[in-house]
Amino acid sequence: MRDLPGRPSRRSFLKASAATAAIAGIAGAAKAEAKPEPVALTEYRPDCLTPTEWAFVMAAVARLIPSEGDGPGAIETRVPVFIDKQLAGDYGKASDWYMVGPYEPAASPLRGWQTPLNPLQIYQQAIPFFNEWCKTTHGKIFAELDAETQDKALTSLQKDEMKVNPELRDFFGILLANTKEGYFSDPMYGGNHGMAAWKYIGFPGARGSYKEWVGKHNVKYPLGPVSISGERG
Repeated sequence: MRDLPGRPSRRSFLKASAATAAIAGIAGAAKAEAKPEPVALTEYRPDCLTPTEWAFVMAAVARLIPSEGDGPGAIETRVPVFIDKQLAGDYGKASDWYMVGPYEPAASPLRGWQTPLNPLQIYQQAIPFFNEWCKTTHGKIFAELDAETQDKALTSLQKDEMKVNPELRDFFGILLANTKEGYFSDPMYGGNHGMAAWKYIGFPGARGSYKEWVGKHNVKYPLGPVSISGERG
C-alpha cells in the first residue's frame, strides 16, 4: 500500500514508536522473523463492538498496519481483539479518568481530554459518522471500500476534511494510538498474538533477569520473548 500522507511508513512507524524506542539497542540487531500465518478472527465474538463497528475496526487497522511487508500486520497480531477488549473495560469507560468539565473541544490536544465522551462513546459516534461520509463520498461504507479508497478515506479522516464534530475530531489519533498499543501490547491483553510483533523487533518481553548478558556486547540475544502471563514466544 501507499503510506498515507503525513503518516509514517511501516518501518519508520516501528522505529519511531515508543515501544521500540525503549528497546532500540535490542531492536537494532533484530532480524525479521518468519511472517506468521493470518489469524482467523471470524470465530471471535466482540465484547462490546457491534457488527458494523467491528467491521470498521477490522478494516481500519488492516490499513494502518497492513499485512503486506516483511513483518506481521494488525490482523495477524489480533489488534482488533485488543481494541474491543479495551473498549469493553475501564479504558473504554474512562473509569479512572478525571471527566468533569468544563470542556473546550477546540483546545489543543496538549491540554488533555477535552470532551465528556469516553473512548467507547467516541468510537460509537465517530464510526457511523465516518461511514456515512464514506457512503456519500465513495459510494460505500468504509469496510466495503477497496484498499486504495480506504487509504484515501483515512487520509481525509486524519486531516479532518469532513469537518467532524469537534468532540470527535481526535478519533483518527485515538484509533492510531489504540492500534499501536494493540500491536505492541503484552498478549494477555488480546493483541500481539503469539508475540509476533515482539519477535519481529527483537523485544524479549517480561524476562526477569539478564545478568548473564550484562558483559556481552554486539551479540544477538538468542532467547524469544516472554509474556507477563508466562507464555513464551
